[in-house]
Order: sequence, then structure tokens, then C-alpha cells
Amino acid sequence: MSSGRLSDRTLRSLPGEVAVPAYDRAGITPGIVHLGVGAFHRAHQAAYVDACLSDGESDWGIVGVSLRSPDTRDALKPQDGLYTLAIRDSAGEQLQVIGSIQSLLVAPENPDAVLAALTDPRIRIVTLTITEKAYLRAADGNLDSAHPDIVHDLANPASPKTAHGFLAEALARRRAAGTPPFTVLCCDNLPANGATLHRLLSEFAKLRDAHGGAGPALAGHVANEVAFPSSMVDRIVPATTDADRARIAQQIGVEDTWPVMTEPFRQWVIEDRFPAGRPAWEKFGVTMVEDVGPFEDMKLRLLNGAHSGIAYLGLLSGHATVDRAFADPAIRQFVDWLWAEAIPTLPQDAGLDTSAYTAELAERFSNTALAHRTAQIANDGSQKLPQRIIASALARLEADLLPEHLSLVIAAWIAACAARGGTLPEAHFTDPLDAALGDLFGRNLPTAEMTKAVFDLAGFAKGHPERLQLIEFVATHLVHLKQGGPKLTLAALGIGNEPPRLTE
Repeated sequence: MSSGRLSDRTLRSLPGEVAVPAYDRAGITPGIVHLGVGAFHRAHQAAYVDACLSDGESDWGIVGVSLRSPDTRDALKPQDGLYTLAIRDSAGEQLQVIGSIQSLLVAPENPDAVLAALTDPRIRIVTLTITEKAYLRAADGNLDSAHPDIVHDLANPASPKTAHGFLAEALARRRAAGTPPFTVLCCDNLPANGATLHRLLSEFAKLRDAHGGAGPALAGHVANEVAFPSSMVDRIVPATTDADRARIAQQIGVEDTWPVMTEPFRQWVIEDRFPAGRPAWEKFGVTMVEDVGPFEDMKLRLLNGAHSGIAYLGLLSGHATVDRAFADPAIRQFVDWLWAEAIPTLPQDAGLDTSAYTAELAERFSNTALAHRTAQIANDGSQKLPQRIIASALARLEADLLPEHLSLVIAAWIAACAARGGTLPEAHFTDPLDAALGDLFGRNLPTAEMTKAVFDLAGFAKGHPERLQLIEFVATHLVHLKQGGPKLTLAALGIGNEPPRLTE
């Protein structure tokens, strides 16, 4: 039975097999503000920073900011920001208490406190894991200037709601105070995420200047004087369950209301552009590079693309977790064919070892200890599929190659969205386009017409010369999914034949 709550006070009473921070937390000063303190950040960036703090780099503590919900703050504040990271595989579980998060703020409750943290001269890096949809892009990829929160932030720069609003106001205040700008490090699955955020924030700054922002023009400062290195992150982080909380409490002897589950594998590739300095992340496995693009493409198209395929086909096949779906022989073979289609679309001169990478992915997808829910991966498909699947499919069509398996992932997403409230529970997963998709599905359009309408709604392949051909592939798969589900659809692709040999 647990006795008390995980905290600085109870930290030293934990069992010896539980790793705890190897540094005096009272001697740590903040150097990073992180926007979006979700489970992924706590399993990934916060764990890397924890290693740097243990190595004596005491000026890189993290101030965590939640842009929406107070849940993480409410759970971790009584625990002094501490939480257990449970690293799990089929052989067992290793527990580590992470201490790198010094304080937590909730932006809607106190935007002034968030701005105060961002303008603190000790803060030299701002990292973000706010999910793709929080970047508020329109269908054409540019900033959605009509979004209500963007409109609010332009009219109320001192009390922002969005990441763009907070970053712009903080950079403006730092500039006015003579404080050098922080480096902005995006850790979300956006294409060229640093460059993308740089462009979006520059667009926001231009709108802000045109709106009559106080002080000198901000757009030029953001465009020319603030560093936005791109990065690629990878670690599977399934949702924590009540059973996980009970098990962790039993093992550590105290209650932890916000533990994080993860896998042994972790990867972080970062472009090395940090004018204000950075932790020595490379000591702990981070790959510092000139160009993250090839690594990002490989991860998005092979890991994330396969994840989406497993999620949607798994949901339609009744599989609740990735390992169960991947153990389905038809889905397992489909993933090999998916990889075989995606690999030729990757940069061929970047030294990527796709054979080793896909072998490692197959092992990770088979991890029975993670219970990574297919419904969790299925969220926000309209935001994720362009980078994960559609880019590869269009590249194949441009090269006169067929995207048969890639296009099935898009069809499976549409079918899974339409199945909610029927063969799948209502709101089993969510998407920013749910309301519009619901209206569209309710019109009972012919499959080809409905598929084109979904593409129009999501902005998929907008303006691309191969768009109509891709829509035809997707519509054909949707007919098969409606007639016979995944089994018939996969059989129509020849699943059951000898799978492809994956080579570089």
C-alpha cells in the first residue's frame, strides 16, 4: 500500500531500485519554458533535460506551461513537479523519477505569469509539444488568421491565448528590455517543424504589426533575429490508465497521480542552432545535425505513417492496441507493403538505413507491455495524414508509381471516422473536422463524390496535379471497406502473398 504522495519530501524514501534525480533540485535554475506539458514531453524532452541536470548543468530547469487544461498542474503541483517515468517492454519495467520540471503554469488562468516566465532573461530556449492542430494552420498551410483565438490575440496582445500570441508578446517584451531572444524549438510532428513555426509566427507578427502593435515592428525581428531549429522526436507514449497508477504506487510505496508510460527506445534529432546556448544533449543520445529533414521524413513516413495505418485498420478490425493489431497477420503484412511504397520516396543520398529502422519499428510495434491504444493514435487524422501518408502517395504518383497501400490508410481514416456511433463508439477518437465530417457523412453521397468532398474539406493535396488520381485510389478502397471491411480490402491488395523484401 502507498503511504503519502510522491514529492521532494518523500523522494528519498523510495525503494532503491527506483532511479531518482541525482542532483539537488533546490539548486536548479530555469533555462527552458515548455509549452504543452503533456505525457510525451514528460517522457522525452524532460527526461533528456533531467540527464543534463544530473550531469551538473544546473541552469536548465524547465518551467512547464499548459495552454489549455489545468490537469497536469493540478496533478504535479502537490508532487513538487515530480513524476514517475515507467519504461516498459515485454521483459519488464524500469522506474525513474524525473525532476527537471521546476514549476507549472496554466495559461488561461494567469497569462501574465506565463509572459513573466517567457521574458525571464534566464530563459534561453522555449520548446513546444502542443500537437499539430494548435499551430492553427488553414487548409493551405498558412496561419488561420480568421481563427477566433488568433483574432483575440491580435486584439489583446497582453493576454494571449495561443502559442503564437505568447511567443510574439514575449519576444516583443524581451526586445524592448534589451534581452536577447530565446531559441524556439518545435518538437511537434510538423513538416520542417522549425521552419514551419518560423513562417507561422512571422505571419502572426506581420498581422500584429498591421494591427497596431505597440513598439517597433516585430515581424522583422522574428524573421531575422530569432532561431527556429527544426527537430525530430520519437518515443511511443501510451495513455496512462488507473491500473498503471495503482501498479506504480504499489512499486514505489507512495501515490503518483500522473506517471508516464513509455518504451525503452527514444530518439531526438536537432539542428544545432542555439545562439543563446543549450544543454549538452548530445552526451545523452541526442543527434545534433545541420539538417534534420531526412531523419524527419523517415520518421514521419515509416513510423508515423505505419502507426496511422495500424490505428485505422486496427480499429476497423476490432483491435484495441497496436501490438494486437500488428500481430494480425494481414495488418502485419500490410505494414511491410506500406513501407515498401514509402521508402523510395525518402531522400536516397542522406545515408538513411531504412532496413535497420523498419526492423526496429517492427520490434517496437510488437511490444506487448505498452498497450498503446489504436484510438489514441487515431486522433487528429486530418492534421497528421498530409505529412505521414499523402506526401508519400503524391511522390509515388509523380514518379508513375502506384500508392495502393498508402491510399488505403486515407480510406481507412475516412471509414473509421464514419464508423463512430456505429461499429465504433461515438467519440472513440476525435478530429478537428468532426462536426463538418458528421454533416458530410449524413448526406449519404456516392462514394466517389464523398471522397472528393472529404479531400476538399481537409485540404488534402490541394492544387496538386495528381490529386484526382489519389482520390480515385481512396474511393476504390472505401468501396471495398464498405462491402467487406478490412479483410476484403486487404485481400483485394493481394495481402497473403509473399511480402516485399525491405531494402535501402
